[in-house]
Amino acid sequence: MRFGPIRSPLLGQIERLQPVAIALEFIDFIVPIEVIRARYPGGWEQCLEVHSDFLGRSVWYDDHLFRDGAMSPSGIEALVKHWTRIGLEPLGILEGNRFWKDCCVTEHMFGGPTLPCSWIEITNDGKAAFLKGTKPGETIGRTRT
Repeated sequence: MRFGPIRSPLLGQIERLQPVAIALEFIDFIVPIEVIRARYPGGWEQCLEVHSDFLGRSVWYDDHLFRDGAMSPSGIEALVKHWTRIGLEPLGILEGNRFWKDCCVTEHMFGGPTLPCSWIEITNDGKAAFLKGTKPGETIGRTRT
């Protein structure tokens, strides 16, 4: 099972043969990679370096989305607080209603985002997520049968 894009040793670039999606489990913390590039101190490369020990454990990503996760509400709250401290704006408010802005928390058991999130789609079987406007394909991460 792959946990992120494949690097071509000859070309030094990311190759993708088909669309992808990220596996969901327990409570998921998801951030668009473009948001990480813009707001994470040191950008995408630094984010991968910081999370390298967790790739394939609690962290995986596809071409568009980065996923970390927790098994408890307090664990996911700690992730949201950490990412807020480093520059993400997790929530927005529109007409008095909260929504996920720079990140999104999903709960696998309850079928999706815990608040409205305009940029994420969940597959019909509820086992994976992908960036809205893209097509789901191969699932990256720990998958369940």
